[in-house]
Amino acid sequence: MVIAGSVMALLAGCGRTDREPAQAKATNPLLDPQSPEMQASAPASFRVRFETGGGPFVVEVTRAWAPHGADRLYNLVRHGFYDGGRFFRVVPGFVVQFGLSGDPAVSARWRPATIADDPVMQHNSRGTLTFATAGPNTRTTQLFINYRDNSRLDGMGFAPLGRVVEGMDVVDHISAVYGERPDQGRIEAQGNAYLAAQFPRLDSITRATIVAP
Repeated sequence: MVIAGSVMALLAGCGRTDREPAQAKATNPLLDPQSPEMQASAPASFRVRFETGGGPFVVEVTRAWAPHGADRLYNLVRHGFYDGGRFFRVVPGFVVQFGLSGDPAVSARWRPATIADDPVMQHNSRGTLTFATAGPNTRTTQLFINYRDNSRLDGMGFAPLGRVVEGMDVVDHISAVYGERPDQGRIEAQGNAYLAAQFPRLDSITRATIVAP
């Protein structure tokens, strides 16, 4: 997802074919963003543990900060969307961004699956987790963690939904060797095959899970 302008450069589908078995769609909620399994309301507060090659970090999400965003993240994590994903945009002193599936078939499903905006209730301060957006009501699956106080993003509609409460040192050391070079369009079209071939030193999420507070 890309927004015009240097600051907004951040932050930044296909329907089922007749040949696609209905059963496959039914058994994998990640192939159907509208399935009941992907529509659950998140708890008032929950934590997500992200396992990475450099160690784990934990984000505490407060639903009241951004209800639509919290529900989306909760359902994506429950069904393994972020497992195997890469940190494909790392700008030291600004943000680290992730949330594109390594599977092109899954990416195609979620590209048009936008959620409504949430009012900005918290500042984009260091350690906050926020959905990327390309304009009003365009959030899908991409997230970023603020490396510093980026409160200037507040007025642009970026609504934080949580904060890193453990392992911020791990987040600080996510590899920035490729900066902003990976192309988001190619990630969506080719998935992790593209990233593994062109950007083999990217850090990745081994697994993301909902954990008890």
